[in-house]
Amino acid sequence: MWMLFYFSGGEVYCVCTQEGIQMEGGNYTLTKQLATGSMLIYQCPEHYYPYPSLVLVCEANGKWKPVPKRFLPQRCKVVECPDPAVLEHGSVYPPQERYFVDNETTIECYSGYKMRGSPKRVCLPNGKWSGSTPICSRDSGDNCADPGIPAGASRYGNIFGIDDTVTYSCNSNLILVGSKKRVCQENGQWTGKEPACYYRHTYDTSLEVSEAFGSAIKDSLTTLQPTDDTQEGRTIRISKNGTLDIYIAVDISESIEEKDVNKAKDAIIKLISKISSFTVSPNYEIVFFSSQVYEVVDILDFLNKKIQLKTIIDTLKKFKVGDRNTGTDLNLLFNKFLEKMAVVKERVGEKVFREHRHVFILFTDGAYNMGGSPEPTVTQIKNMVYMNHTGQEGTESRDDYLDIYIFAIGAVIFDEDLQRLTAGTGGDKHYFRMKDITNLEETFDDIIDEGNVKGLCGLHKYYEKGPPNRNIYPWFAFISFQNEGVLRNCLGSLVTPRFILTAAHCFKFGDRPDQVKVEIDDAPGRHKKVKTFKIHPNYNNTAKAAQGVKEFYDYDVALIQLEEDVQISRNVRPICIPCTQETSDALQLVGVSTCLEQEKLLLKNHLERLNFLTKKGSSVAVKEAYAKLGDNRDECIGHALGAPGITTLDPKEAVTDNFLCTGGRDPQRDHIACNGDSGGAVFKNYEHRTIQVALVSWGTQDLCKTGDTLVESNANSRDFHINLFKVVPFLKSILGNDTLGYESLQFL
Repeated sequence: MWMLFYFSGGEVYCVCTQEGIQMEGGNYTLTKQLATGSMLIYQCPEHYYPYPSLVLVCEANGKWKPVPKRFLPQRCKVVECPDPAVLEHGSVYPPQERYFVDNETTIECYSGYKMRGSPKRVCLPNGKWSGSTPICSRDSGDNCADPGIPAGASRYGNIFGIDDTVTYSCNSNLILVGSKKRVCQENGQWTGKEPACYYRHTYDTSLEVSEAFGSAIKDSLTTLQPTDDTQEGRTIRISKNGTLDIYIAVDISESIEEKDVNKAKDAIIKLISKISSFTVSPNYEIVFFSSQVYEVVDILDFLNKKIQLKTIIDTLKKFKVGDRNTGTDLNLLFNKFLEKMAVVKERVGEKVFREHRHVFILFTDGAYNMGGSPEPTVTQIKNMVYMNHTGQEGTESRDDYLDIYIFAIGAVIFDEDLQRLTAGTGGDKHYFRMKDITNLEETFDDIIDEGNVKGLCGLHKYYEKGPPNRNIYPWFAFISFQNEGVLRNCLGSLVTPRFILTAAHCFKFGDRPDQVKVEIDDAPGRHKKVKTFKIHPNYNNTAKAAQGVKEFYDYDVALIQLEEDVQISRNVRPICIPCTQETSDALQLVGVSTCLEQEKLLLKNHLERLNFLTKKGSSVAVKEAYAKLGDNRDECIGHALGAPGITTLDPKEAVTDNFLCTGGRDPQRDHIACNGDSGGAVFKNYEHRTIQVALVSWGTQDLCKTGDTLVESNANSRDFHINLFKVVPFLKSILGNDTLGYESLQFL
């Protein structure tokens, strides 16, 4: 082997070569080309992993570490899963020496033993088996059930009575993730979390992170009381009078690629942005670290009320990695967090500090080479939070006041060191081994399971791509009417679990509730039964025929009452409507707010960008239009005089102050409403919440004759939408009535 070197200031610097580093079936990237300290990171296609090395490091002597071996050239190997034949009291078919991706197994228990877990499993591309650990057991009379043996593991301990323990280890070159030791408790449950054995190429998928981390955060983001006491999954809880302190750290040392740092930064922005849509307002400490700690957001600014969400996001976006420090000091990071916690405790007092919940989220590979082990500092953090309460009989357990989550990123991960730093109740997963964090931004959106936050309106998944777009518009309802053989369609919006808001003109004389069908996604393919419908008492389509308005649509609003509540979930939930406390919470209006405040916030510009929906085949599409308000309104409503059936010379006869006006080509070409769009929500997204400000009523021209529903306006076409701020008394009389046995809204 030969090497390059150069002189600088009397010192010799070596440069590594490309000899022997090529890989069959894959490629590699270099962090600093061939210079000293550069990391060579191997990459393989899906279903394969680099072997025998994942990375090489160029050392000061100009050699790669580990040294590439001529007799064992670098190549891509098929992903392998741990040996499943560790099963007791049963057999695994087919018996193989090794199991690779897409291999399937079937488990059969011996006579007298019953199967728990998955009888059939598949080796997945991330190096894990599908399903759950199969267990062949029989009723032994023990207090706890047989905890089983995960693939690739060995277990010591076969007695499962109270206080009996089982310990696990992984075979061969596998890494144990989870609890090495578990204890049988009086309640029949094992302490800790079932361990798993990982290869170096094994990783947690975004879906697994979403499910595991999501169960730990779903209820923490609202101060509303839970709807029941049986929701599964422990959560990062926050009491009604409590405070949530979130500490976030991203490793920017040389061992972490810059692309991973940027993706972590994007994921953090996603997480804190989504959290902001809930009623909890956490305090944040956000830092980047290597051998130094770079503070981006100071938690003390929250105590001093000197910082806003927009400032946090702008600061994060502006942060640049810059020159990397060669060292990594994890202990310095935890000391920084410990110092901040101490100052917070001093500021708020011990009594208030007792109610603070603390969540740490770290992105790192654990490769610290400075400052010593961070474990003693983590112990000090635990002591500060736990306040010497151990959870023993007669004491209050404070385990759920501290959660330390670690997202292990990087080419080489120090699993054992990192797992010792996690904290929280033993049954929850706090350590995630990531292949990469490409999808972590979406994962952090998914972990907030709005299905368990039933009291919040207007939540949606705005980032989702491609049809169906149901998660983006979870309040969308499709309404059909069948009367005397004539089929009519309208749209509507779910405003409470029991009511759909739509247009009054969708109903014709003689319509009965059994002739009205509502489609909404809590039960796909099934219609919701309608109990009754309420039309605004002032709606009268012929009221101004004598004044030259053949069809008059003022007060064009109606409510459909369903026979039973819809099932609220991430796919189905209500939109926010004006002049309710629920909407004030969504708009983060602090203290006693008013209807006028909401209107000024949502309709404050003379050109206000709004959206409404159309049903296009089996999917939903969004339209965009600008409401012409203030000085722009008169010109907009003037085009009503060109509508069929209108002979009056005064547009205000047809278009009262109860309407918003959209359409035309200025400032841009608006979308126009089509037949079938009537009754649909006209809405505005505010941060991560959706507020309905109007509903589609009528228009001057039918431009949708080709069957296309995404049609743009021409110079003269205009649409008119009932402004919900103008019909609040009607909405309140029905939706705010708490005496009729259904969930009501709190109107201002």
